[in-house]
Amino acid sequence: MATNGWNLQNTYLGLPEIFYCNQKPSLAPAPKMVIFNQILAGELGLDGGFLESSPEIFAGNVLPVGACPISQAYAGYQFGHFAMLGDGRAVLLGEQITPKGQRFDIQLKGSGSTPYSRRGDGLASLLPMLREYIISEAMYALGIPTTRSLAVVLTGGKVVRETVLPGAVLTRVATSHIRIGTFNFAAAYGSKEDLAALANYTIWRHFPWLEDAKDKYLLFFREVVKLKAELIAKWQLIGFVHGVMNTDNGAISGETIDYGPCAFMDVYDQNTVFSSIDTGGRYAYKNQPSIGAWNLARLAESLCPLFHHNQEESIIMAQKEIEGYWGVYKKNWMQGMRAKLGLINQEESDESLILELLDLMKSHKLDYTNTFRVLSFVNSDKPSLPGGGCWLERWIARLGKQPINVNKACEIMQANNPAVIPRNYWVEEALYAASEGDVTVMEDLLRALSNPFKDSEKYAYVPEGCGCGYRTFCGT
Repeated sequence: MATNGWNLQNTYLGLPEIFYCNQKPSLAPAPKMVIFNQILAGELGLDGGFLESSPEIFAGNVLPVGACPISQAYAGYQFGHFAMLGDGRAVLLGEQITPKGQRFDIQLKGSGSTPYSRRGDGLASLLPMLREYIISEAMYALGIPTTRSLAVVLTGGKVVRETVLPGAVLTRVATSHIRIGTFNFAAAYGSKEDLAALANYTIWRHFPWLEDAKDKYLLFFREVVKLKAELIAKWQLIGFVHGVMNTDNGAISGETIDYGPCAFMDVYDQNTVFSSIDTGGRYAYKNQPSIGAWNLARLAESLCPLFHHNQEESIIMAQKEIEGYWGVYKKNWMQGMRAKLGLINQEESDESLILELLDLMKSHKLDYTNTFRVLSFVNSDKPSLPGGGCWLERWIARLGKQPINVNKACEIMQANNPAVIPRNYWVEEALYAASEGDVTVMEDLLRALSNPFKDSEKYAYVPEGCGCGYRTFCGT
């Protein structure tokens, strides 16, 4: 039997059965490939040439060799409130083992209802799936840990929301889909043995060097704290707003997952919110670091029974680890900001220099990405910064206190300040064209996004007011 490169394992099925249910994808009436990621297919060891012409596989009509489809159970704190959740519209086909021995989940998103659908239809419409494809692949090119997108197919069916929309399925690739919410579920609905089984499996899969360690569960939590702090620092540095940082949307692997109401800032504003349902700004740009710590506290509560037999001692141990989050976050944010400003050494005044620049951006309503990009060419021309003449003098003087010349500093800045991001304006243009049957606009955008540090006159352009009032949506 031809495998077409599929090399699937199903180790998640070794967990207690409370963590999943067997679930085949719903049949799609007329699958049609919209976009296929040939580069990712090659990395996974798949026969991209064959698979691109096989939409029935990515719609769920035909299962790859070795697939054992399941939907995963998890819970989550949604806007601070606990809820039983699970894969309400997703099916995990299995874990692809690549030619390099790496393990990646292959999941179909939008493939129909499951026992966790909570009265939902389990379906997805085309444009949100294409949007996740664009944003996740852009994040990957920017060097930010993320799930990725292998394919989007039209199902040939319809999805009823406010209007009738074309149905679609996204094939998502992740190092795993284990979430903070998976541990919340285990603590709330499972036994201590179930919780330990999940923790042991996660350690084996993501942190194998801890398997035989003393206090391995506490060390496991420490690793997750570190990964989460590093990830959110990267989000802040790039101006990315996730939009729905519920614990079910927090991957244990440290990858960005679940691209619903997410977007990138244009004009710098710490209060930026894109989610249509986040009316209180809980998940605003400025709150992402503190929400990361809050989510980790919920993970710690779930793991506490494994830290120590004495509950009070477990709490003390957990609190100490969470306190360490802020040091890791601040270190990574400062390192990233120094790189964005071409600074390779450290001075006490650096933080005030950085914060003053951000204040200038806010007060003069400057574009976050383009401001840093313009500064990156200080060696060729003194940049213009509205209201920032004094700041520019301080910064240029600071650059002169380094063991590198300004040309080298500019190289560092140009490698850390993207010229191209998935701006809301250009993403919406690509999605509109796709809705009319033209994916070439999206393909052109994806080509630019795949090389984000290369200047692009077209995609650096921001039409005036295009980001004002921009809103994105969950569950579409």
